Amino acid sequence: MTDRPEVAVAAGATLGEGPVWDPAARRLLWVDILSAEVHAFDPSAGADDVVWRTGQHVGAVRPRAGGGLVVNLRDGVGLYEPDGAFRWLAERPEEGVRGNDAAVGPDGAFWAGTMRYDEGEGGGRLRRVHPDGRVEDVLDAVTISNGLGWSPDRRFMYYIDTPTGRVDVFDCEPGTFEPRNRRPFAHVPPPGSPDGLTVDADGCVWVAVWGGGRVVRHTPSGRVDRIVEIPAERTTACAFGGTDLRDLYVTTASVGTPSGTPHAGSLFVVPDAGRGLASPAFPG
Repeated sequence: MTDRPEVAVAAGATLGEGPVWDPAARRLLWVDILSAEVHAFDPSAGADDVVWRTGQHVGAVRPRAGGGLVVNLRDGVGLYEPDGAFRWLAERPEEGVRGNDAAVGPDGAFWAGTMRYDEGEGGGRLRRVHPDGRVEDVLDAVTISNGLGWSPDRRFMYYIDTPTGRVDVFDCEPGTFEPRNRRPFAHVPPPGSPDGLTVDADGCVWVAVWGGGRVVRHTPSGRVDRIVEIPAERTTACAFGGTDLRDLYVTTASVGTPSGTPHAGSLFVVPDAGRGLASPAFPG
């Protein structure tokens, strides 16, 4: 199979991240963390718009079931209504800390990671924020809480703390989805470090490699069976989109790259790359 990444949007994002397909609006949502922007890309029109400027760094976005968005911000998790009105769901400011990658879990909660701006060891955590605003710490003393996702049968949760250089897997407690028995699933060798991930309908785990210019697919056993080279060194995250969830979208960053680097910060698409899983909307 020959993968041919295409530039979907020459966005020049400072730190593009967190792509997710919004099936209700038929668009791809993604964020530029350091520009404090939430973007929406309409593949049918080829148009990318900034739909919200959040006023503080935004690590991730997900659609809400009733319309609007849930966002993982510097100071906590917030909600946007369809008309743009904002309110905090769980405001938890910490000095020197911001929100990073996040996802809606099979329990309906928003699993939101954090990290220190200085990337200090053990300064981040993974929280589970329920639709009613209750907050539970799932993991503490992580460094850069990054990609997470669940297997199609919801028995396993995959998670990346970037400086470890690996993807970990947890068993999910039936009914509660509490993660147990953390263990290595796959190691990501240099060049680069694991960043965001997505799980496809076959249970394979796709990992964007920061500093490696590639997305790597691991089989459910952890074996690498596919590498997609991306013409931008700082690949950050990936997600399947399109009406049939067959196109792989990849976000990238321009931060820290030489001025004028081609394609840095672009949103890429790999047409007909596989079969994605629908990402649940947040019920809150």
